[in-house]
Amino acid sequence: MKSLKVFGLGLAVAVTTTLSMAKPVDYKIDPTHTATVFSWDHFGFSTPYANFSDIQGTIKVDNAKPANSSVDVTIPVSSLNTNVKALDEHLAKAEWFDAAKYPTITFKSTKVEPKKDKKHFKITGNLTVKGITKPVVLDAVLNKQGEHPMTKAQSIGFNATTSFKRSDFGIASYVPNVGDKITVQITTEASVAQ
Repeated sequence: MKSLKVFGLGLAVAVTTTLSMAKPVDYKIDPTHTATVFSWDHFGFSTPYANFSDIQGTIKVDNAKPANSSVDVTIPVSSLNTNVKALDEHLAKAEWFDAAKYPTITFKSTKVEPKKDKKHFKITGNLTVKGITKPVVLDAVLNKQGEHPMTKAQSIGFNATTSFKRSDFGIASYVPNVGDKITVQITTEASVAQ
């Protein structure tokens, strides 16, 4: 009888664990381990890089049905860093990002398509820059999912890339001498709130 109770308890724990893993999980983006780096062509001579930081958002992960997963991100334009202070200030002006009027950039996914290996994903979503919303596609790869060794929180990490034309978002100054195509690299860690 005792063995039956132990078996029943073990089965209940196993079922509960399986069910909890099957439910969608919200991961809060860690802004200290998340960055968006972008680059462009500069008169054909160089490829400058700049980045945004202090990125906030949520990654909803449905391991049972990955297509039901989603991403919702907000980027403060004020976090722009080109490593040239005068350029940062210039890009905040109305001709470029118009940071005073449009202080944030947002991305909200509309479709998540997992590849067969379940590590690579095509994430389609709406990118809003300077008040203009256009669809973009992220090519994402799952780096790791599991307990974080430092915080002990359930965590997840991704890298992703995309590209688009800045002129599509009303930022067309100096095209084509300064490249229209913007190439973006993203890395992020996110954890379940404890």
